[in-house]
Amino acid sequence: MKEFDQAFIQAPEHRPNLSAAESDDIPTIDLSPIFNSPEGTFPDDLVRQIASASIDWGFFLVVNHGVPAEKRRRMEAASREFFGRSLEEKRTVMKVEGMVTGYSDMELTKNVRDWKEVFDFIVADPTVVPVSPEPDDDRLTHWTNRWPTYLPEFREAGKEYAEELEKLGHKLVELIAVSLGLPAQRFRDYFKEKTSMVRLNHYPLCSSPKMALGVGRHNDPGVLTMLAQDDVEGLEVKRKRDGEWIRVKPVPDSYVVNVGNVTQVWSNERYESVEHRVMVNDKKERYSIAFFFNPSHSTIVEPLEELIDPENPPKYQSYLWGKLLFNKCARLSRDLKLQYSSL
Repeated sequence: MKEFDQAFIQAPEHRPNLSAAESDDIPTIDLSPIFNSPEGTFPDDLVRQIASASIDWGFFLVVNHGVPAEKRRRMEAASREFFGRSLEEKRTVMKVEGMVTGYSDMELTKNVRDWKEVFDFIVADPTVVPVSPEPDDDRLTHWTNRWPTYLPEFREAGKEYAEELEKLGHKLVELIAVSLGLPAQRFRDYFKEKTSMVRLNHYPLCSSPKMALGVGRHNDPGVLTMLAQDDVEGLEVKRKRDGEWIRVKPVPDSYVVNVGNVTQVWSNERYESVEHRVMVNDKKERYSIAFFFNPSHSTIVEPLEELIDPENPPKYQSYLWGKLLFNKCARLSRDLKLQYSSL
């Protein structure tokens, strides 16, 4: 990554507080009862925990989640091996305009450059998406993955890891559905042609951690995000009750789960998508793996009719997920083109 420059400097009101304390308040939920209950049933206590965490925080940690440790370790090792390669090698799979998969080290969040490098891959290869953001354009195209040829095991590690996180995602949305008073399978049909993605993150040492962020404040657009952290702290969540930034303490072998914008709309704002960001430091680099659990491109996102009544009218207009996804990725692509063209 380039030496620190003005492009990374956050506005004073958005700079991190390096002395902020870790929080033990963010709920940690044990998912082991799922594997000890009849298929499609969930213990009432577990459902209440999911509901409470989604309402109060929009974030929670899960343990005993069923993801095999060896597949997570293999993915983590592949990530470190890739990011440890030379910049020239990594840029052989660099994102270019119109491509959403591959490597980037110049992403922006709210027009400020993030102190990070990433590698993105899609779960369903190919993934079907709209060809344009225009409402009347029904044409479809597809995205494909770009894997570095010099790491032959990288692709298989990614595929196996994504399959396990996909299983966890489906279990979690079943729990979300039941916690909203809906049948466990209420969301199943929304994922027939999934657009889920995996992002490998590397946050190098930063000479000015008081000025920059690994990722600036943002909400996630999809259904749920499941994050595997290493043992270096960095993730911060904006606490709902007072707007304070709270640092998420790394818990070994856990996943940090957050509600995305789609779930906020489906629940008619009963569950909210909460802002979060990532700090960096000058002592130890940080790695994480984010799994973005997303619906089919054809999913119409709107408040669920079961959760609407005269006292709770719909708070959102409907939109097509594929068009929103196209817009988001097209904007990122344009930003990257501008960044790389300035090299």
